[in-house]
Amino acid sequence: MSRAADLAAGVRAGRLDPRALAEDALRRIATHGEALHAFLEVDAAATRRRADEVAAQVRAGKDPGALAGVPVAIKDNIALAGASLSCGSRILAGYRAPYSSHVVERLLAAGAVPVGRTNMDEFAMGASTENSAFGPTRNPWDVARVPGGSSGGSAAAVAAGLVPLAFGSETGGSIRQPAALCGVTGFKPTYGAVSRFGLVAFGSSLDVIGPLAADAADAALAHDVIAGRDPRDSTTYPGARPSAARAGRSLAGLRVGVPGEFMDESVDAQVRARVDEALELLAAQGARITRLPLGRLPHMDLSIPVYYIVSSSEASSNLARFDGIRYGPRSPAPDLLETYLRTRGTLFGAEVRRRILLGTFALSAGYLDAWYKKALAVRRLILDEFIALFGDFDLLAGPTSPFPAFALGARTDDPYAMYLCDILTAPVCLAGLPSISVPCGLTRGAGTALPVGLQLVGRPADDHRVLAAAAAFEAARGEPERCALFGAGTPAAASGAR
Repeated sequence: MSRAADLAAGVRAGRLDPRALAEDALRRIATHGEALHAFLEVDAAATRRRADEVAAQVRAGKDPGALAGVPVAIKDNIALAGASLSCGSRILAGYRAPYSSHVVERLLAAGAVPVGRTNMDEFAMGASTENSAFGPTRNPWDVARVPGGSSGGSAAAVAAGLVPLAFGSETGGSIRQPAALCGVTGFKPTYGAVSRFGLVAFGSSLDVIGPLAADAADAALAHDVIAGRDPRDSTTYPGARPSAARAGRSLAGLRVGVPGEFMDESVDAQVRARVDEALELLAAQGARITRLPLGRLPHMDLSIPVYYIVSSSEASSNLARFDGIRYGPRSPAPDLLETYLRTRGTLFGAEVRRRILLGTFALSAGYLDAWYKKALAVRRLILDEFIALFGDFDLLAGPTSPFPAFALGARTDDPYAMYLCDILTAPVCLAGLPSISVPCGLTRGAGTALPVGLQLVGRPADDHRVLAAAAAFEAARGEPERCALFGAGTPAAASGAR
């Protein structure tokens, strides 16, 4: 499949027609949509209108922007004015966004063409996209397996070549983990690098928006578009930042630490093998690899309980607004209190109810100090331990997911087993660090070959360095393995000359 950067360059030069690119994306989605269920909504009419607007700018001699004419998919918790905003939940079924998020505003200003809203775990709570009220998304590599989550729809859409670029949100691993399981590149920015305005809140101190792309170069281009100060989000940091797309990509002399906690026996043997091969390639390109013993991240083993206490506590507050009065449908009841109880009890899914209950308990009188405040203290220790490592290293590396894509239904009856999907990604979110997952090979042996992701983690605000290192790794490794659906008729070939 053609890269987003190549498509945008072709549109700006007048070689490619935005309407033809949009039609090609719509055709791909129609062809594979039922099998994958990556999209919850596709508005073909709005897509065509937007493509025609970009084409008109080109004809008028104007530069539409860095993503001119590029079809993009947007997770259904990121507001796009007039489009669905269900968050994968029946409690918001039929609700449409009254305004666009800051990220969508920037995408439109850069010439992007939104084609649809991608499926997700309900309110971004899950690691498999099986918690969607509208049915699970399937992995393009093997439709009997999960794509990861909660941004599984966006990851599957890119992995299958339905769109060259998609956007998701991450609270504990929801961009990088599905990127790893679907064999694409997923980037989680530093907390505060990208505005959360217009993102339906799950865990406000953790939530970030980032791109899923075919490679790190496209992810860098997308990050440059969406990152930056937004006065509507006080957590975005001010000042100029280096361009990720223009950052130097040499690996020579780069100090890369591999914490023992990232590569212990809980990691699948095939995953460890592919990551070891990736580390050898980094070393061959001049990076200085140091394997660290267990103990340099002593509180990492507490990251899952800390993450679920903190995120669930914040979710219990953020989701209080969904009561059947202001948004979406409601369950009929004889009085106001019963309306609240019936609506929330029947329209929230089981996982959302579980996390609201956990968060409410952790914040309740008599338990606040024992649970929530203690979790915040351990969260600070986890950050301090990462910062101490960055005194010796430029990047940290290891697997993104401890195992490849698992079968649909394999973990739905065991919530804790599902929570452990985040064991290698949640610590980075608790620390607010930038991190990327890039494909580093496939599992081998009996059964379906499945993608494995290499995770690179950087210092706070070192987004450009993380993206540049990932791009250098991809350039050294060559074109990654793609699933059978990917590239079935490239947009560039289908679009023709203008």
